[in-house]
Amino acid sequence: MISGKTITGRGRRHADARSESLASKAYEEIRDSILQGELPLGANLSRRRLAEELNMSFLPITEALQRLESERLVESRPRIGTRVRIPSREDILDSYVIREALETQAARMACERMNAAEREQLTRSAKHLDNLYEATEAEKEDSQFLFSVHTYHVQFHMQIAELAGSPGLVRTIDKEHVLIFNWLYDTTARRTSLPDGFHRSLAEAICSGRASKADQAMRAHVRYGLDSIVESFSTLEPTGGWRSRRGSQ
Repeated sequence: MISGKTITGRGRRHADARSESLASKAYEEIRDSILQGELPLGANLSRRRLAEELNMSFLPITEALQRLESERLVESRPRIGTRVRIPSREDILDSYVIREALETQAARMACERMNAAEREQLTRSAKHLDNLYEATEAEKEDSQFLFSVHTYHVQFHMQIAELAGSPGLVRTIDKEHVLIFNWLYDTTARRTSLPDGFHRSLAEAICSGRASKADQAMRAHVRYGLDSIVESFSTLEPTGGWRSRRGSQ
């Protein structure tokens, strides 16, 4: 009996782990499609269609959508369905406030504690990122390339957070999804061009050894283009105007 219970318990744990793995895979696939613009803001999300496309059952798809809803990337309404969430003007401004507060603190702390090797690495990363953004001018229609550029952009900013030496700060930036939302806003607004040396100048300020200079540079960096982002979203349907559409399940 003890042996039988142990096997049953292991089997259940294996099934739970597999279900969690499938849900995580579905979450990543759906989230990446949103960030690439393949699933634009306001797009209906059919569980049946997603299950067919990802070759999964409804359960992991439902779990993935619930996680995305908790992260404010999708929204659901009874008898209406699920869709990619359209952030309001207040959502965007609030996201920028949170990002500015967290990233300026990261810049200050990184500036104060980085060693020479870390400063050199950050500068190299910034130059490479600027080169990638320059290349997007000729690759605007290549969604996979743009996805890789945005991925590297997130990694660059997380590198700064990690150099701050505060695991709690890194976790908060990740938990609040401030960099993911920035990615989503840029994708929706189709913003790819940036000033020359945009990230290199930021890295130089953070590597200057002057915390106030790093703070000012990061604030200007985060705020750049905010007005154009808000304007580009003003033409989208507000969340409150969501109407019922059949076949969304």
